Amino acid sequence: MSTAPLRVGVIGYGLAGSVFHAPLVAATDGLVLDTVVTSDPARQAQARAEFPGVRIAASAEDLFDEGPDLDLIVIASPNKTHVPLATAALTAGIPVVVDKPLAATASEARELATLADGSGTFLSVFQNRRWDNDFLTLRRLLADGELGEIQRFESRFERWRPQLKGGWRESGAPEEIGGLLYDLGSHVVDQALVLFGPAVRVYAETDVRRPGAEADDDTFIALTHANGIRSHLYVSATAAQLGPRFRVLGSRAGYVKYGLDPQEGALREGLRPTPGTPWGEEPEHLWGLVGSGESPLTGGGIPVRTVPGDYPAYYAAVAAALREGGPAPVTAYEAAHCLDVLEAARRSSRDGVTVEL
Repeated sequence: MSTAPLRVGVIGYGLAGSVFHAPLVAATDGLVLDTVVTSDPARQAQARAEFPGVRIAASAEDLFDEGPDLDLIVIASPNKTHVPLATAALTAGIPVVVDKPLAATASEARELATLADGSGTFLSVFQNRRWDNDFLTLRRLLADGELGEIQRFESRFERWRPQLKGGWRESGAPEEIGGLLYDLGSHVVDQALVLFGPAVRVYAETDVRRPGAEADDDTFIALTHANGIRSHLYVSATAAQLGPRFRVLGSRAGYVKYGLDPQEGALREGLRPTPGTPWGEEPEHLWGLVGSGESPLTGGGIPVRTVPGDYPAYYAAVAAALREGGPAPVTAYEAAHCLDVLEAARRSSRDGVTVEL
């Protein structure tokens, strides 16, 4: 088996490509960032400055012309391009990672999964928030049974962005797949499904709060899981006061955690994960609390060390799967289950009903 690094092409060099995918690929043992696709001259210059020697392609078509030279294509371009580009890569027999959401519908996601299965080609979806520090901590607490029987899971991914930024993410055009339901909602729903299993019932409220906004910017999703646990999920760009990232209530104790995982901020600042150097750590004053009580200030409980976040684990798992034939770290079928919920949430909000899955 060849030990040469696997050559990776990244399509798109906006937020997803430049902050997440390109740096994480370049930092992964066994992978090498070979090509970046962007037609924007400023982004081309940025990619060359950040990754000397990287090849630049102006279009996805140019990249696919060189496809046989690549071992993996990462699709980090706007949402509406995910399905056609993933289809092209899989049809060419090239392994592919697609940023979330994989598609606009669960049906499209399952079609891509079927295409990958039929050709024996690797397909995975980038759900980095499975490697957030608070999520990893909660998984450990659940595995250890420290909270008892879980009754309710509250998850908030809130921001205070009263001014519109523009661009396709805030577009109301259906083909753009914009709005928070499919953006941050993809993360919080995926996390809830991983933690507590399939949902059988969905209720949602999606609102457009900011003047001039076209897509949902303040959304609530309530899930009832097959095991009876309830998940209350909030995503917002209009939260003037931020709630806890997690509030998990169990029969024995609860877990409350404020603040976002520090990895995105570190990547935005140009920091990179390096072997032997701490990564994803947060200071003790940000640790969450586990316990019970009625204190109006803390809710009771003691600080519990937050497990370091580990975004590099995603691409390490991708590299291992490509080398050894193992499973994808996030599958297209899992993405389809998430999209089932997001589609149900859209219908629930639109029609004012609770949707049974």
